[in-house]
Amino acid sequence: MSRDRAILGGLMSGTSLDGVDAILLAVEGTDPRTLRWEVLGFHSEPYVREERERILGVLSDGGVIDLVNLHVALATKFREVFLTLLDRVGVEPEKVTVIGSHGQTIWHEPPHGGVRGMTLQVGDPATLAEGSGCPVVSDFRSRDMAAGGHGAPLVPWCDWVLLRREGVGRALQNLGGMGNVTFLPANGEVGGVRAFDTGPGVALIDGAARLASGGVQFWDYEGERAARGRVDHELLERLLADPFFEEPPPRSTGRERFGDVRVREVVRQVRPQEPSDWDDLLATLTLLTARSVARAYEQFLPAGGVDEVILTGGGARNPTLVKRLEEELAPIPVLTGPEPLGMDPDAREAAAFALLSWAHLRRIPGNLPAVTGASGPRVLGSLTPGGATRPGEGIR
Repeated sequence: MSRDRAILGGLMSGTSLDGVDAILLAVEGTDPRTLRWEVLGFHSEPYVREERERILGVLSDGGVIDLVNLHVALATKFREVFLTLLDRVGVEPEKVTVIGSHGQTIWHEPPHGGVRGMTLQVGDPATLAEGSGCPVVSDFRSRDMAAGGHGAPLVPWCDWVLLRREGVGRALQNLGGMGNVTFLPANGEVGGVRAFDTGPGVALIDGAARLASGGVQFWDYEGERAARGRVDHELLERLLADPFFEEPPPRSTGRERFGDVRVREVVRQVRPQEPSDWDDLLATLTLLTARSVARAYEQFLPAGGVDEVILTGGGARNPTLVKRLEEELAPIPVLTGPEPLGMDPDAREAAAFALLSWAHLRRIPGNLPAVTGASGPRVLGSLTPGGATRPGEGIR
């Protein structure tokens, strides 16, 4: 293998709690501006009900013991998913240069009022390194926050390296638990990249779907209930009055603001009784996500600069949400699927953290201070050396 070629692993578990995404990315070169890349394989493994409920339990009211147990259990899950990917593509662990593991966000509070922000992602890197034998870079957000930034979004620098297209202004809109956008200008210049959280993605929708179904459904499958419902425009305007939507970038948010607590507050206000009442609530929350995206573009992206919008994340698989976005963003085309990106859209964030691990090893800053609000460029993440065990000898 060329000294300038590296095989990178990337692991991502997002705020939508869909599951674990794992990618194997080959890169060649030393300059991010001319880096060549190829996806060798991608594997996504959904969380089973018990796993998702365990994470939600820690997010809502878990104690220290629950948090520590989850820290190790998720790392074990990450290891299993990554080794499954390696087996499918026929790559030995010793061929992997490094794994970039984002972990699962438990808490993310942006800086406010002169007080620095706080963030916590779990998924013990030592457990992953020991069990896979591969070096692991993790805890990417903390350094940016220590430098006064939001620690988010961190994907934009990677989007610029991997996904920019000369002559096309692209808005890469992720719809995980939270929504975030990366704008890549048509001139290809990194200085023109803009990125920020747009607000809720599917977290509010999913929370309402769980309550509406008595915990049977974790999301509004195919957007069916929202499609049947009628939008409560008075409620929609109250929700859009949240001060977050007027905050200029840099800005970030999380479930602390747009999560289950907010859903329960809304439910107490509207008191849905019949199934049709819940359908109306889901229709309203779905339009809230779409309209907040469109308003954010109008307020904070260059006028006329967006030639296409490309959707990623779990919300891209919700036909009703996609339809509402198309209506709100018309006439700008809204694209889904692998063709626009050259990779599975679900692989985008895993690919980003794979690339950030490469940047860490080469001491290349991976944040964009104009995006995160940090006081300057920073090399992101912490390195855990690879384990001495052979594959399969880690924690069982």
